[in-house]
Amino acid sequence: MTVLVTGGAGYIGSHVTLALLDRGEDVVIIDDLSTGRRELLDPRARFVEGSIGDRALLERTFASFAPTAVMHFAARTVVPESVARPIEYWATNTVFAHTLLRAAIGAGVPHFVYSSTAAVYGEPSSNPVAESVPPQPINPYGASKHAFERMLFDAADADLIVPAALRYFNVAGADPTGRTGQSTPQATHLVKVAAQTALGTRPHLEIYGTDWDTADGTCVRDYIHVSDLADIHVRILDGLRADSTTGVFNCGYGTGYSVREVIDAALRVCGAFDVREGARRAGDPASLIADTRRLRAAIDWQPQHADLDHIVRTAFEWERRITH
Repeated sequence: MTVLVTGGAGYIGSHVTLALLDRGEDVVIIDDLSTGRRELLDPRARFVEGSIGDRALLERTFASFAPTAVMHFAARTVVPESVARPIEYWATNTVFAHTLLRAAIGAGVPHFVYSSTAAVYGEPSSNPVAESVPPQPINPYGASKHAFERMLFDAADADLIVPAALRYFNVAGADPTGRTGQSTPQATHLVKVAAQTALGTRPHLEIYGTDWDTADGTCVRDYIHVSDLADIHVRILDGLRADSTTGVFNCGYGTGYSVREVIDAALRVCGAFDVREGARRAGDPASLIADTRRLRAAIDWQPQHADLDHIVRTAFEWERRITH
């Protein structure tokens, strides 16, 4: 069976592609390489260069490769950028995703795994946050991703497709064997920025706000290693094929770390670097921690890479590999 991976040259998409290929799945990647990297494409996968907004290209791709599942990662994902450039986020994350969904349904694809986000929750009143909490996104990124979630499950209610939506919390780290990692130079992920600063490719790391309503005044997030997240995707796909895992699932560890705690881990692992305090960033909630009970019950999943220092170390080793 063939799996179509959109955004397979990107950070998370490339890790999931490796997980699929490593267990013998046939994979076709579609990516426009606007943020994805050609060097992250595994030669075992077949590659189509193009946009998920190009319906004719999608129809040719579905006809040529006859995938039986779609894993959809292609998206715009930077919260502050979404505040400044909302129309681009709605176009890519909702309109283009709609084009992909229509093509998949038209080709009779039975299963669809969607890369969603914890940003759909906005500023929840309590943490950890469960999937039953009504989404109230506070930025265009979260709103555009939630809109497609609604579209996808409306299609499911009409028996057009069987989907799963995975709401990621903060994804970090890199493949422990060094095959792929976060490769966008201007990425805003805290762990990557810390690694870049330690290696001298950024002059300093800025903390966005020290007056949040948290224990140490900095934002708190649930960090999940990207290889554990890739494993979740494979297990969810198996569940869809067995008619057991359709629905929405939080992807995290259920543990929150503050910005200062992550920086402390980076200082332990990477060595000294310049840290500065700045103003709050637009669109950020104070705290987001995952309630993962639904996920763990659905796929009997246990993380393998949950140690914070390990997460930072794999990110740092990847950053050093691509810097030198």
